[in-house]
Amino acid sequence: MTTPLYRNPSEVPKSSPLVITQGTFDGVHLGHQKVLKHVVDLAKQQNTQSLLITYHPHPRLVVEPNNRELRMLSSIEEKAEAVFALGIDYVLVLPFTQEFSQLSPEAFVADILVKQLNVHTIVIGYDHHFGINRSGDFNTLVRLSKQFNFAVQEIPASTIDEIAVSSTRIRKALSNRGLEEANQLIGRPYQLTGTVIHGKQLGRTIGFPTANIHLNDPYKLIPSFGVYAGICLVENKRFKMVCNIGVRPTVDGENISIEAHLFDFVKNIYGEHLTLFLVQYLRNEQKFDSIEALKSQILLDAQQAQILVTLD
Repeated sequence: MTTPLYRNPSEVPKSSPLVITQGTFDGVHLGHQKVLKHVVDLAKQQNTQSLLITYHPHPRLVVEPNNRELRMLSSIEEKAEAVFALGIDYVLVLPFTQEFSQLSPEAFVADILVKQLNVHTIVIGYDHHFGINRSGDFNTLVRLSKQFNFAVQEIPASTIDEIAVSSTRIRKALSNRGLEEANQLIGRPYQLTGTVIHGKQLGRTIGFPTANIHLNDPYKLIPSFGVYAGICLVENKRFKMVCNIGVRPTVDGENISIEAHLFDFVKNIYGEHLTLFLVQYLRNEQKFDSIEALKSQILLDAQQAQILVTLD
């Protein structure tokens, strides 16, 4: 990712006025993409630059500290990568704290958008709210725009609702073996990003060495247990893969693991950063009567994955 990810408003270049949108944009799904593409097009028309303001951690993790079930569709890095791919010039990640959650809409606009950023136009979805208790909305921005001399645009309900997509719907699909639906709503394969760690090396003993993945983001949503066909990106190269997510009931049965077998790949990659793109759900995770039975099924899984996945 070549475009910088800013963590402080003072770091964002002031050389050009900005078309700004803001929100969590978790998963950067098709609905988000509608908004972001509008921002990009508008910035080009106005000969300005585009900026997404997003937050970390997710606001709900701060305002609902007892909610231990909420999981994210994208890490900050994954989100930024998807946003930049759509043509957004800059991403600003603001730390969402209890103190920040108490900021009034007026203070957010005056102190951040106006004083610290060269705001030209603000674009929001029709249902977007911001500030303490989500008290700010489109009407708030219209009122403040007259005071601070910036433009406001709202993406209408008809534009976004026609897609019938939400981050909540995608989370439910991924948690219920609905990878195909989730990928359609995201507009790309769901991804898991992490680091290769040492495992028990059992796969090596049966002819299927695997990379054990430790996810970089502890709040990342792990999809339904099972076997997946997909693509692994490692060292800027793409490889077909078959991946198991679960507790490995035949050999372990306790700890959750994410293991990927890469086809046509022979290299020690412990400590390497990689990304798994889940293309298709193959089957449930199951317990086999023997290691030989497990090996036979893995061979079938591998053959199926090789056929289903293309690197084009």
